[in-house]
Amino acid sequence: MLKYLVDELAVLQEREGPPSNAEESLDLKWVRQSRRYPLWRVSHPFDVEVAIRLICWFPPNSATVVVALFSGDKKKIGDVWYDSVASRADPLIDQWKREKEQEP
Repeated sequence: MLKYLVDELAVLQEREGPPSNAEESLDLKWVRQSRRYPLWRVSHPFDVEVAIRLICWFPPNSATVVVALFSGDKKKIGDVWYDSVASRADPLIDQWKREKEQEP
């Protein structure tokens, strides 16, 4: 699990900016269930034992990526996990934005 997580973070670290829908790949895909924010998921090749996912948001006009959600093992609950992505990620992104506004 740790290797998958490290590999997924490396995918994000290698980016120079936010992805476009045309840039979808096996590693990085747009989360179609997203609502207020364009969310992306980073994943690893299929593994019968585990499914680690990172859900990310790329703030506009920024080289930053915000990892909004981390799934320890999406494998156990399947695609139901994606149905709740937006409702869980949106408030976390809102909180991140509030904290950034308060920074000196």
